Parts: sequence; structure tokens; C-alpha cells
Amino acid sequence: MLEKLFKLSANKTSVKTEIIAGMTTFMTMAYILFLNPNILSSTGMDKNAVFFATAIAAGFVTIAMGLVANFPIALAPGMGLNALFATVALTGVGMPWRVALGAVFISGIIFVILTVTKIRQILVIAVPNSLKRAITVGIGLFITIIGVKISDIMSVSTSLIPPTLEAMNTGGGRATLKFFEWNIGMGSFHNPSMLLCLIGIAITALMMARKIKGSLLIGILLTTIIGIPMGVTHLPENLVFFSLPNFSNLAVGELDIMGALNMGIWTVVFTFTFVELFDTFGTLVGTASKAGLIDKDGSSPVIGKAMLVDAVGVSFGALMGTSTVTAYVESAAGISEGGRTGLTAVTTGLLFLLAVLISPIVGMIPDAATAPALIIVGVLMASSVLDIDFSDFTEGFPAFITFVLMPFTYSIANGIAGGIVFYTLLKVGTGKAKQVHWMMYLLFAIVVTRYIFLSE
Repeated sequence: MLEKLFKLSANKTSVKTEIIAGMTTFMTMAYILFLNPNILSSTGMDKNAVFFATAIAAGFVTIAMGLVANFPIALAPGMGLNALFATVALTGVGMPWRVALGAVFISGIIFVILTVTKIRQILVIAVPNSLKRAITVGIGLFITIIGVKISDIMSVSTSLIPPTLEAMNTGGGRATLKFFEWNIGMGSFHNPSMLLCLIGIAITALMMARKIKGSLLIGILLTTIIGIPMGVTHLPENLVFFSLPNFSNLAVGELDIMGALNMGIWTVVFTFTFVELFDTFGTLVGTASKAGLIDKDGSSPVIGKAMLVDAVGVSFGALMGTSTVTAYVESAAGISEGGRTGLTAVTTGLLFLLAVLISPIVGMIPDAATAPALIIVGVLMASSVLDIDFSDFTEGFPAFITFVLMPFTYSIANGIAGGIVFYTLLKVGTGKAKQVHWMMYLLFAIVVTRYIFLSE
């Protein structure tokens, strides 16, 4: 039955190989179970509820990827996208988390429409490889910024500037007063949280260098244990390792779709759709490319089915109570173990569902223990910079703009938008307009329209 369902022989693999590959993929990305609750709980969401939503969404959507697309790719709430959900949508716009979930759900429906009409598949071919690689690099840098910030390695503070003449900026014919300035620097080595993170980075990096499977997950667990005597990891009085989550606090079905529409369909839903469209595209393509599942022209016989599962997963994740579900680059770890079919994904998905039983452990994991995983994942994703041709300025500069703007403007969408604009401009301006896919011109127009008419 498994042979017929997953075409194991045709893909030169076996049940044993696929199961081992699925377990490997789970071990390399299981950190999201600990990290996602820490990030989304800052919005007021219950940490236990987010853990449940993360495990259930990752489990069912990954299983669907294996059964529907026969792809050895695992999915879970995406890093960078959950940060956008927590810091940009909620803090910047002042949107309640239920409304934000509603916006994510709507964007998922839009993704389904774009996939069924094959617009997303065209996008895979239209966006040049240099920008695809740059997107992966940029997301890696974005994730790294989050890691060094939550671990206190990067110290961020504000200071009051007295309204003196020295504090005045003149420009545009008017004077403005600067009352605050940002101070960014290195954290203190007297901070136990920062020290614990550095210890975790050293442990995890050493295991990665020795190619130990599950290094990220093992690193999180070891760092958490080390944090107990340091006073960073706080043990509850009545610690229970295995139990079902408190279902009374779950956020299943708590999304507010009408609220998202009422707060402004153009400014809210479009923003989520704009960001998630490029983020999910970049992560899915980046993951599949890294795994050798997409050819040099950016096509694949099952990419359409994979994108459909990814699109449905966005809305399903919001319904469960978590941010955007997307493909994970760590799936390449399972691929390296020989995973070639959807059985790898099904195995990974089942393990995510079983992970619901370890929900009590989640509350113990400090930010300093999960930050090393973020930084290491950033390294893995940033390695794609080696595949960018910087000898061709029309390729290298747009790619550079893409992965630089992401962390420096704290926006993945800004980076992708900048890359699209400069790629199109440089190609047309140097007489290479024929190298630009027609879809890129449409994206160029959408990006310009978005930033001219929808920017605050």
C-alpha cells in the first residue's frame, strides 16, 4: 500500500529510509514548538494555546503535503512570519491578535485562489534565481536579528534628548525636534540570559559542526537545563512532563475575520497577503531548491500541488490559532537522509501531533535557550548567498538590496519589494528587458502602488 501511495521504488527509496528521514526532519525543526509560543505569547495569546496550535497545524498540514503532493517537505508556523504577526501587525497597527488571525485566514483564501489560477506557479518561474536565493538569505538574517535581540546579546534602548538647538534637524523647510534616540549595542556579560545564550550557541554550533542529527533541538534542551542553576530557567512547583494542554485556553476558531475586514481590507488584509505571498513563496522555493526538488529553471512536476497545500495550510493554521504555516528549509535535513517521497512528510507530521503531549515543558523554555536555534537557522539560510552571481551587477545589486533591507528595515516584504524594483529597473536600463519575465513587470507595478498609495 505504501509503495503504491508514495511510489517508493520509482523514487529509489524504502519505508525505513523515509521514516528515518521524517524523524530527522522533525528533530531539526521541532524547536518551533518552543519558539513560536514564546513569540506569539507577547501578543496576549496563551502560550499553551499557541503550542497546541503549532503542533496541530504543523502535524496536519505536513501530513497533507505528504499525501496530496508526495513531497518530503514539512510545514509549520514560519519564522519571520510569526515575528511579523507579533511585532508589525500587533504593535505597529494596534490590531488585536484575533483580528490578526482573521487577516491571516483571509490571506490564505487569497493564496488558494492564486494557486488554483496558477498565478503562484507562474511566480516561481518569473522571479529570477538570484532573487530567490536572496530571499532565503534575507529571511535568515531577519531570523538572526530576532535571535540576538530576544537573548539580550543585542541591547536596544531609548534615551531622552532635551529639546535643544543641537537636537534639532532641519530639512524640507521646517525644523523638527528629536526627543528620543535609539541606542543599539552589545549586551552585558553580567546578564545571565546573554551568557546562557552564548553557551547555547557554542553547544549547538559544535554539534552542528560534528553533524549530529537534531542539533537544534538537543541544543535547546541542553541550554534549558544549564539555565536552571543560572536562574534563567524557572521550574514550576508541580512539574508534569506529559499531559494534554488546557483545552479551555485554546484559540481554535477564535479568529475575527469580520474584524480584519472592518479595520481596513486594503491596509490590513492586503499587507498580510503581500508579505505572506512573497515569504511563503520564498521559503517553499528556497526549501525545494535546497533539497534538489526544483530544477534550474525553477519548475517541478508537483509544485502546484505543494503550493495548494501550503495555501490551505495558511488558513488552517489561523483557524487553529497560529500565524502563517509555511514550508521549512530544515526539511533538507530529511532529504539528506534519503527522504524522497511524501512518506517522509507524513512521518514528520505524525511526530508533531504526538508532541502535543509534552506541552508542560513549553513554559520552561526561556528565550535564551531558543535564541541559539534562531541564529543557527539564520546561518543555514544565509548560505544561499554563495549561489548569487555578484559578477553581474544587474543580478547582484537587486539581490543585495533584498537581503539587506529585510533585517535593516525589520520587514521581509520591504526586502522582496526592493529586489523586484531594482531588478526590473536595472535590466530594462541596461538593455536586458527581454530577461525580465512579464510577471515581474506586474509585480513592479503592484509594489510601487503599494508603497505610494498604501504607505502610512
